[in-house]
Amino acid sequence: MSSFNGIDDRYHGAVKSAPFIFLAGAIAAGLIGIAPRGLRGNETHGVTASPTPTLDRLAQPTLPAHPAQADLGGQVYWLHCQPCHGDEGQGLTDEWRAQYPPEDQNCWKSGCHSQRPYKNGFTLPATVPALIGPTALSRFDTAENLHGFIAARMPFQAPASLAREEYWQVTAYLIRAHGVKTGEQPLDDSSASQIRLRADPRAESDTVASWLWPAGALAAALLGLAILWLRRRTAS
Repeated sequence: MSSFNGIDDRYHGAVKSAPFIFLAGAIAAGLIGIAPRGLRGNETHGVTASPTPTLDRLAQPTLPAHPAQADLGGQVYWLHCQPCHGDEGQGLTDEWRAQYPPEDQNCWKSGCHSQRPYKNGFTLPATVPALIGPTALSRFDTAENLHGFIAARMPFQAPASLAREEYWQVTAYLIRAHGVKTGEQPLDDSSASQIRLRADPRAESDTVASWLWPAGALAAALLGLAILWLRRRTAS
């Protein structure tokens, strides 16, 4: 019926004749009556709605046409970090492990990543931390500090095994996930030390001091005016 409603809307201003409207309605009703069931606008019998695709959280992320350093870092993260640290950097939570096949969900079973691991296997820590979140990177002051740790210690089972540029890419990906701006230039040895991941406590102290004195002076001035006003009011 939607197609006929569209016709009626377009010609509503031009069609004034009641007989014509009646005739058009009769023709429309006749056409709907003879149309196959699957083509009737208001008929739903026998028609199965297409299900909404389920997001595959294990699938490789797609790259934009012109990927930035952080976009490439997302690919590195997916391949080397996501299995343990989660698709959203949440860490190895129960919810994240539930995305894996049932036989792979117990990461600490004997012969897997616990006692007597398989050949070339490794013992997984009891807790795998989050990498994205309000305090996930609080131990690192700058992008340089973060990169240095990742490049020396990760992946856990094969430290320092990635290419030099891959470590810069995944560092860029993580700090972008925390809303840290890196500018137009890619991260490297010269720029990473200038990019802070958390506020410098000394800078915060300077900031507090910069507004504390003026605020105190203003409060004192207002108090003095209030006292002067009260005295004048009492005297009068």
